[in-house]
Amino acid sequence: MNFKITLFLFLSFFTFSCDELQDIANTLPTETTNGTLDIAAGLRQALDKGITKQVSKLTQKDGFYKNEMVKILMPDELEKVDKALRNIGLGNLADEGIKALNRAAEDAVKEATPIFVSAVKDITFSDAKNILMGSDHAATSYLQGKTNQSLYTKFNPVIKNSFNKVGADQIWETIISKYNTIPFVNKVNPDLTDYVTNEALKGVYKMIAVEEKEIRNNINSRTTSLLQQVFALQD
Repeated sequence: MNFKITLFLFLSFFTFSCDELQDIANTLPTETTNGTLDIAAGLRQALDKGITKQVSKLTQKDGFYKNEMVKILMPDELEKVDKALRNIGLGNLADEGIKALNRAAEDAVKEATPIFVSAVKDITFSDAKNILMGSDHAATSYLQGKTNQSLYTKFNPVIKNSFNKVGADQIWETIISKYNTIPFVNKVNPDLTDYVTNEALKGVYKMIAVEEKEIRNNINSRTTSLLQQVFALQD
């Protein structure tokens, strides 16, 4: 069964009552595993598609830096650093610092994509039934809730390595050193690895959510009679 079909079966139904859901389910053809509709398999495939199609965009040059949805900006506590550098004519250095943060994220996501892929494998039929009645981005929210902490643990050292790989650590060492030499400022020593790790993860989940919404709502995705049946019910 096409994974979009299975995904749409449970993601499109949340607008109906429980009785209506049962009536709809009884009228549609299904694919079963041991007599049970394999909604979980459809969910896993859909999330895999989001990872493959959307997260792959983040791994390209400027995948973060020129994507306003996920671009990593200065952390709040470093806005004063950005402003101070620009005030003393070092705006280019500040811009390079922002670019370096995004380059590290782009590099790290490329190396860490298999982590995200493996994270969706344990979704159960019971989980999928709950997502069935969920919100607009229920599948992505589920994935984030289940994986964010463990992914952070695995992703953080990848980000740290990427900082060194793309030269971001040297750029930021220069930025912080320059800032700390400005008279009367409070010296800073931010944990940028932690910050970029969290921002990169937010970006990944946001892009997976984009694909989830595309799968559920784009009429051009209704490429089979079953998809047309299901989505005619919610039009």
